[in-house]
Amino acid sequence: MNIAERVMATETEVEQVTKGELMEDLRAVVADAEELLKATADQTGERIAAARGKAEESLKAAKVRLDVHDAAVRAKTKAVATCTEDYVRDNPWKALGIAAAAGFILCILARRR
Repeated sequence: MNIAERVMATETEVEQVTKGELMEDLRAVVADAEELLKATADQTGERIAAARGKAEESLKAAKVRLDVHDAAVRAKTKAVATCTEDYVRDNPWKALGIAAAAGFILCILARRR
Protein backbone atom coordinates (compact mmCIF):
# COMPACT_ATOMS: atom_id res chain seq x y z
CA MET A 1 0.00 0.00 0.00
CA ASN A 2 1.49 3.34 -0.99
CA ILE A 3 1.28 6.69 0.80
CA ALA A 4 -1.74 7.92 -1.18
CA GLU A 5 -3.69 4.79 -0.29
CA ARG A 6 -2.74 5.22 3.37
CA VAL A 7 -3.93 8.83 3.34
CA MET A 8 -7.20 7.72 1.79
CA ALA A 9 -7.49 5.07 4.52
CA THR A 10 -6.96 7.76 7.17
CA GLU A 11 -9.62 9.96 5.57
CA THR A 12 -11.92 6.95 5.57
CA GLU A 13 -11.33 6.52 9.31
CA VAL A 14 -12.32 10.14 9.92
CA GLU A 15 -15.43 9.71 7.78
CA GLN A 16 -16.30 6.56 9.72
CA VAL A 17 -16.10 8.39 13.04
CA THR A 18 -18.37 11.14 11.71
CA LYS A 19 -20.74 8.62 10.18
CA GLY A 20 -20.71 6.63 13.39
CA GLU A 21 -21.75 9.68 15.38
CA LEU A 22 -24.45 10.43 12.83
CA MET A 23 -25.70 6.86 13.01
CA GLU A 24 -25.92 7.02 16.80
CA ASP A 25 -27.84 10.29 16.60
CA LEU A 26 -30.19 8.80 14.03
CA ARG A 27 -30.71 5.73 16.22
CA ALA A 28 -31.67 8.04 19.09
CA VAL A 29 -34.17 9.84 16.86
CA VAL A 30 -35.65 6.52 15.76
CA ALA A 31 -35.97 5.37 19.38
CA ASP A 32 -37.62 8.64 20.37
CA ALA A 33 -40.04 8.42 17.45
CA GLU A 34 -40.94 4.86 18.38
CA GLU A 35 -41.60 5.97 21.95
CA LEU A 36 -43.78 8.81 20.67
CA LEU A 37 -45.75 6.39 18.49
CA LYS A 38 -46.32 4.12 21.48
CA ALA A 39 -47.39 7.06 23.64
CA THR A 40 -49.96 8.21 21.07
CA ALA A 41 -51.30 4.71 20.37
CA ASP A 42 -54.55 5.43 22.21
CA GLN A 43 -55.23 8.60 20.21
CA THR A 44 -57.91 8.31 17.57
CA GLY A 45 -58.74 10.22 14.47
CA GLU A 46 -58.15 9.95 10.78
CA ARG A 47 -55.29 12.47 10.64
CA ILE A 48 -53.50 10.91 13.61
CA ALA A 49 -53.86 7.42 12.13
CA ALA A 50 -52.46 8.64 8.81
CA ALA A 51 -49.56 10.40 10.53
CA ARG A 52 -48.81 7.31 12.63
CA GLY A 53 -48.80 5.09 9.54
CA LYS A 54 -46.50 7.43 7.69
CA ALA A 55 -44.18 7.70 10.70
CA GLU A 56 -44.05 3.92 11.09
CA GLU A 57 -43.13 3.50 7.41
CA SER A 58 -40.41 6.13 7.71
CA LEU A 59 -39.04 4.47 10.84
CA LYS A 60 -38.90 1.07 9.13
CA ALA A 61 -37.07 2.57 6.16
CA ALA A 62 -34.64 4.41 8.45
CA LYS A 63 -33.91 1.22 10.37
CA VAL A 64 -33.16 -0.65 7.15
CA ARG A 65 -30.85 2.12 5.96
CA LEU A 66 -29.11 2.19 9.33
CA ASP A 67 -28.55 -1.55 9.23
CA VAL A 68 -27.12 -1.38 5.71
CA HIS A 69 -24.91 1.56 6.59
CA ASP A 70 -23.80 -0.11 9.81
CA ALA A 71 -22.72 -3.22 7.90
CA ALA A 72 -20.78 -1.09 5.41
CA VAL A 73 -19.01 0.82 8.18
CA ARG A 74 -18.09 -2.40 9.93
CA ALA A 75 -16.66 -3.84 6.71
CA LYS A 76 -14.62 -0.70 6.05
CA THR A 77 -13.36 -0.66 9.63
CA LYS A 78 -12.21 -4.27 9.33
CA ALA A 79 -10.46 -3.46 6.05
CA VAL A 80 -8.65 -0.48 7.59
CA ALA A 81 -7.64 -2.54 10.63
CA THR A 82 -6.31 -5.30 8.39
CA CYS A 83 -4.40 -2.75 6.29
CA THR A 84 -2.91 -1.18 9.40
CA GLU A 85 -1.94 -4.55 10.80
CA ASP A 86 -0.30 -5.54 7.51
CA TYR A 87 1.63 -2.28 7.42
CA VAL A 88 2.88 -2.73 10.98
CA ARG A 89 3.92 -6.31 10.26
CA ASP A 90 5.71 -5.30 7.05
CA ASN A 91 7.34 -2.17 8.55
CA PRO A 92 7.79 -2.69 12.29
CA TRP A 93 10.55 -0.09 12.66
CA LYS A 94 8.59 2.58 10.81
CA ALA A 95 5.53 1.82 12.91
CA LEU A 96 7.62 2.06 16.07
CA GLY A 97 9.05 5.40 14.90
CA ILE A 98 5.60 6.76 14.11
CA ALA A 99 4.30 5.66 17.51
CA ALA A 100 7.30 7.22 19.27
CA ALA A 101 6.87 10.49 17.38
CA ALA A 102 3.17 10.59 18.19
CA GLY A 103 3.90 9.91 21.85
CA PHE A 104 6.55 12.64 21.91
CA ILE A 105 4.15 15.17 20.38
CA LEU A 106 1.39 14.23 22.82
CA CYS A 107 3.86 14.58 25.70
CA ILE A 108 4.84 18.08 24.54
CA LEU A 109 1.19 19.09 24.20
CA ALA A 110 0.34 17.69 27.64
CA ARG A 111 3.22 19.55 29.29
CA ARG A 112 2.09 22.88 27.84
CA ARG A 113 -1.12 22.72 29.84
